[in-house]
Amino acid sequence: MSLTALTVREAHPTDLPAVAELFDLYRQFYEQPADRALAQDFITQRIQRRESVILVADAGADGLMGFAQLYPTFCSVEAQPIYTLYDLFVRPGARKAGVGRQLLLAAEARAAADGMVRMDLTTARTNHAAQSLYESLGWVRDDVFLAYNRRVKPT
Repeated sequence: MSLTALTVREAHPTDLPAVAELFDLYRQFYEQPADRALAQDFITQRIQRRESVILVADAGADGLMGFAQLYPTFCSVEAQPIYTLYDLFVRPGARKAGVGRQLLLAAEARAAADGMVRMDLTTARTNHAAQSLYESLGWVRDDVFLAYNRRVKPT
């Protein structure tokens, strides 16, 4: 795959099926069962409701090679808007070709253009390839704060 033919851009509604396929593969990477319908519904809602920014790595005739999903939120301590980069995925056949790097750089440019003061992300402790990429682009690992989560049963 040639990176010269790669364009990183915001996803369009016409990209929904391809983005849903990538999102389903992303979920499978994190050991979730394949569920294309769930992926399609989730991504459609995010785009229609404008609840996230989805950037795609478009290789033209070869299709979409990856995506990044940014959720707008706030940092209360800084009293400023930030993006949470929750999802980053590159097709296995396109890895190590710079696609993830281009998506991250485009996400940073988008965050700056949107007035965000920071981007946050989390990744699996075992995902050393991703950690190496993040650190090569100046992301700083948080060794001060611990992340917690708790499952909630909807009422």
